[in-house]
Amino acid sequence: MTIREFRLERFLAEREFLAPCVLGASDCETMSVFELLSLEPGSEDDLLLLRLGYIEPAGSPSLREAIAGLYRDVSPDEVITFNGASEGIMAFMNTAFRPGDHVIVQFPAYQSLYEVARSIGCDVTPWHMDEGRGWSPDLDLLQDLVRPATKAIVINSPHNPTGYQFPDSDLVALARFAEERGITIFSDEVYRLLEHRAADRLPAMVDLPGDHASLGDLSKVYGLAGLRIGWIATHDRGLLGRLARYKDYSTICNSVSSEFFAGIALRHHGRIAARNLEIVRYNIRLLERFFEKWSGLFSWVRPRAGSTAFPRLRAGIGAEEFCTDLLESTGILLVPGTVFEYDDAHIRFGYGRLDMPGALDRLDNYLETCFS
Repeated sequence: MTIREFRLERFLAEREFLAPCVLGASDCETMSVFELLSLEPGSEDDLLLLRLGYIEPAGSPSLREAIAGLYRDVSPDEVITFNGASEGIMAFMNTAFRPGDHVIVQFPAYQSLYEVARSIGCDVTPWHMDEGRGWSPDLDLLQDLVRPATKAIVINSPHNPTGYQFPDSDLVALARFAEERGITIFSDEVYRLLEHRAADRLPAMVDLPGDHASLGDLSKVYGLAGLRIGWIATHDRGLLGRLARYKDYSTICNSVSSEFFAGIALRHHGRIAARNLEIVRYNIRLLERFFEKWSGLFSWVRPRAGSTAFPRLRAGIGAEEFCTDLLESTGILLVPGTVFEYDDAHIRFGYGRLDMPGALDRLDNYLETCFS
C-alpha cells in the first residue's frame, strides 16, 4: 500500500508542540489524571492494583458497555474498540473496501477519511460542502454521485473543520437513501454530544435504518486524546468480525491503563462533556464578537456544533502565508485550509480550550498592528 503524506498531521507534528499558543486545535480542554480519578472515589486504589497484562482485543466488557450506553439501541457486543479513532478508520476501510470500489466522501474532510480508501485502490468522489448554504452538502447532488460500484458514503457530523451539522431530517433521509441502495454509511461522530444547543442533538448513524457504522473516541469532546481510545459501533456482525481480525494484525488490544481511565471518563461522560460544552459556548461568543469586529478581514459561517470553525480570509493574502507570519510574529498557531487539501483562503480556528480567550486577544493585537 502506498499512501500520501497526511498533510494536517505533518503540519501539526512540526508545529503544535513548539508553538506557545495553539488557536487551531480541534480538541477540547483536557484533564489531569488527578482530576479524572477525582470523579470516582476509590479509583486511585484500583489504579494501583491494576494488572498490566493483555486485555480483551475488542475492549473490556465494562468499557464496551459504557460505550454502548452512548447510543439508543446498541449492545456491548456491537462495539469494538481501537487505539484511537484513527485506527478505527484504518481498520474499517481495509476491511470494508476492495480495489475498484467507489466511495463518496463529504469534503473537506480529515484526510484519512478519504486517503486510506484511495491508497487501497478505491475510486473516491468528494461530496462537496457548500459554504454559501451554511456548509451544507447537497442531497440532490448525492444522487448523481452514486454509481453501481458505490460501496460507502463517508460523513463527518458534527464536522471538522467547519462546525456544520446535518439537520435531523437530512440525516434520516441520508440513512434511508443509503439503505435502499445497499450502501454503508461510515459516520465519523467524534464531535457528537458537543452540539451547542441541546435541541440540535441528532441520533447516531448506527441508530438509524441500515447497517451503518458510527465512529467515536475520547479525544475531541472529552479532551482525552492521550488515552488513544476510539471505537466503532455497528449492527453489522460481519463487519465486526472483519474489524476484529484486522486488529489482530495491528495493535491486538488497547493499553490496559488507557482502558481503565476511559472507563472512568465514560461513566462520568455527562460531567466532562458538560464542562467542555460550557467552554465552547463561552468561547464561541468571543469568536462572534471577534469576527464582527474584523468582518472586513474575515467572513465566517457560525458553527452549530463541535469545537472548530473555518472562516474565510478576505484580505489579499493567502491563508498559508497569513498563518506562517502569525506564528513567526506572535507564536500563535492557526491551521490553513491548504493542509485540508481545500484552498488557500480558509483557516481553522479551535475554541474548545480554556486558553482560547487569551490567544484570541493576542491575535486581535496582531491584526490591529498589521491590518488596521
